[in-house]
Amino acid sequence: MSQIDSPIEDTVRAEPDVPGEHNPHSVFKSLADPTRLQTLLLIQEETELCVCELTEALNLSQPKVSRHLAQLRNAGLLSDRRQGQWVFYRFADAIPDWAVQVLQVTGQHHAAFMETARYRLAVMKDRPDRCC
Repeated sequence: MSQIDSPIEDTVRAEPDVPGEHNPHSVFKSLADPTRLQTLLLIQEETELCVCELTEALNLSQPKVSRHLAQLRNAGLLSDRRQGQWVFYRFADAIPDWAVQVLQVTGQHHAAFMETARYRLAVMKDRPDRCC
């Protein structure tokens, strides 16, 4: 049997997972995890969220949430800023429009997926103030 080179396979191999690179594979790989998907959908709705808000909304430990946030930041989907003791996350400036559209459609058509996280965030006491 001889091996036939496929231009499609060459294209797939030509797009490695480079940190901050917004190729479809790296974006969808980030979205494949329910925690990361919920994180992005919450941030999209709220514009910006603190780690403590995500911990409360997702009902997860701070180290686990921070690990997922680091993966999303490394994928170039989120950026962060520090304000005193708080670290806030928002969409990265360079996030591609098509990725934002995928998240918008997902949020619109799968509201039940986000219902509990939205509720937990809505009833959270002592949410941090934002100055910016």
